[in-house]
Amino acid sequence: MLWGGHNGSLELRSDGGATRLTARFPYGRETEIAAGRHEVIAPRAFRARIDSGAEIHLLAGHDFNRPLASRSAGTLTLTDGDDALMITATIDTGTSWARDFLAAHGGGLVRGLSPGFRVSKGGEWIERRGNGILRTIASAELFEVSAVTRPAYSEAQIEARNWQPIGDVARRALAFSHATRWR
Repeated sequence: MLWGGHNGSLELRSDGGATRLTARFPYGRETEIAAGRHEVIAPRAFRARIDSGAEIHLLAGHDFNRPLASRSAGTLTLTDGDDALMITATIDTGTSWARDFLAAHGGGLVRGLSPGFRVSKGGEWIERRGNGILRTIASAELFEVSAVTRPAYSEAQIEARNWQPIGDVARRALAFSHATRWR
């Protein structure tokens, strides 16, 4: 059975097999992280870990206890471009949190994408703007991308579709401390 729904920037389609998710995180877009605190992520800011083939996860809500896909499992592909980071993942519905994510997405509760990263040494510029600041991130270590309810970057979009599974590869865990992230 094919079903779908569109709620703002997210779309979900399913016809009974593994769910294919595609997402786009735009570079060069300014957003307000907090009052007076703006941020821009420069094109290809995440290239070092992406190009090296380092482990990166797709998570539900920045929670490493709720992985949806990973590079080591062969279920996550990242394509770094000049205008955006493109994410393609195959989500196995064998875990309760994956089913919860898909239900929340289908109900319009999960609306965006958020990267989990640590800024590289010398990888940012901060400039004053009136009473606020603009932080430009030129280089950062990307550890994960997450499906979230309220993304800081409103143009970061997720689309999920149910297509063919892409393989069965053993999963490996990634140790990461949330305390090391800037936000």
